[in-house]
Amino acid sequence: MTKLLVVETSPRGGHSISRNMTRRFVADWRTVHPASEVIERDLMETDLPFVTAPWLQAYFTPPEEHSPEMKDALRLSDELVGEIISADHIVIATPVYNYNIPAALKAWVDHIVRKGMTLGFDGSGLVTGKKATVLIASGGVYTEGSPIRDRDIATQYLRLILGVIGITDVTVVAGGGAKAVDMGEQTMDGFIASVEPEIERAAA
Repeated sequence: MTKLLVVETSPRGGHSISRNMTRRFVADWRTVHPASEVIERDLMETDLPFVTAPWLQAYFTPPEEHSPEMKDALRLSDELVGEIISADHIVIATPVYNYNIPAALKAWVDHIVRKGMTLGFDGSGLVTGKKATVLIASGGVYTEGSPIRDRDIATQYLRLILGVIGITDVTVVAGGGAKAVDMGEQTMDGFIASVEPEIERAAA
C-alpha cells in the first residue's frame, strides 16, 4: 500500500492558502491512489519543542547507553523520523514568513535530521527511493524571471534539507502572490484553481 505523509504548518486553519492547497493535493492523490494511506502531521497540533540541551545530550549518546530520560527526550523525534521512513511520498505544506519557513517547520526539520536514522555518519542521506512535494504559499512571487527570485530562501532550504536526508525527487508547487486572497482581490477557490494543474501533476 502506498503511504502519503502530509506535514502541515500554517496556523490559519480554513483561511490558510497552503492548507487549501494540501486539501486539493490529497483529493487528487486519493483519485490516483485509491488504496493509499494518508498520514497527517499537523505541526500546529503537535507539541514540538525546539532543540534543548537534554535533547542534544541524548542525540550524541549511543542508543545503547540511553537513560530513560534520554529515551523520553527523543521519543517524539523518533516518531517523526518513523513517519518519514515509512512514507512513500512526503508533502510539506507551508506559508512563507519573511522569506523563510515558519519556526514550527524549522523545529520539525531539526527533529528529523538524525544521524544514523535519516543521515549517515558519513553525511550521506539514508531516506532514499521516496518522492516529496512542497506546497508553498507566499505573498511574493519568486518564480523564474521575478526580480526578487534571489529571496526564495524557503524553497531553497527545503530542497537542501530533503536532499541532505536522501530525497532528491522533489516537486515544488509555488503559490506566489497569495496575498491577493487576504486582500480580497481574489477568492480562495480562484487562487487554488490557478495552481490546480501543478498540484494535479504533483499528485499523479
